[in-house]
Amino acid sequence: MKRIIAINSNTYHGFSIEEAIAGIADAGFHYIELTCTKGWTEHVYPDQPMRRLLRVQDMLSDAGLIPFSMSGHTNLTDPERTRDFLDNIRLADFFGCRYIVSSIGEAHLKDQHKADADETARCIEQLVPELKARDMTLVLETHGKDHGTGAALLDIVSRVGSDRVKINYDTANVIFYGHVDPVADLKECVQEVAYLHIKDKAGPEDVWDFPAPGKGYVNFSGIFDVLRQAGNESPFSVEIEFTPEGPGSLEHVHQAVRDSADFFDRHGFSL
Repeated sequence: MKRIIAINSNTYHGFSIEEAIAGIADAGFHYIELTCTKGWTEHVYPDQPMRRLLRVQDMLSDAGLIPFSMSGHTNLTDPERTRDFLDNIRLADFFGCRYIVSSIGEAHLKDQHKADADETARCIEQLVPELKARDMTLVLETHGKDHGTGAALLDIVSRVGSDRVKINYDTANVIFYGHVDPVADLKECVQEVAYLHIKDKAGPEDVWDFPAPGKGYVNFSGIFDVLRQAGNESPFSVEIEFTPEGPGSLEHVHQAVRDSADFFDRHGFSL
């Protein structure tokens, strides 16, 4: 099966979904991860008017982009946010997405609730019936101080014990949050990885600096070797988050997305 290679629309944080669709399609990509992250990037969101959501559907179709996944980050341990995440699942289904991505804690809002591993697993288990009903997989992102490595998420996913809940391995977050070598860490959890954010890292570990793939120091050749040896054909979704100052211009983002297409070509992947 041909591996899905997408661009996460969060790469266009601060820009419109129209601009994201145009840039991603122009670079030659055929898949998009739609971003629905409260308080951060709300390219699509459940409280948008239906006419607006239908217009986004039309734009995606016209551009030849398949919305196969949605970034719907919500604190999965907070009962106050459960309704939000269930709405995100329904919105993902509306767009035809088969994956929904979330960190366990909040991605860009302050955590209002934290839980130990057992409680976290129980909270996630409650989502499984809805995931099954929508034929969707929840992929938990390596993110944050407590869940910033594949090893930490392997523990949670094993406790949940459902094929509907797997790991989204973010190749730069494990450096920024987890302070681990992604190649070694990925080897420990690759059997439960069902999705990857292909994200590069530049600068010191604790500095927000995430350029286009191939522009930093993440050992992608090693990561791709681990996946090949495990027979893991999980989708790739590129996420570029630049520096705290941002990309500077829309053209800079477009160029980073074009650079991403060139990166995959150099590594022998087809879009």
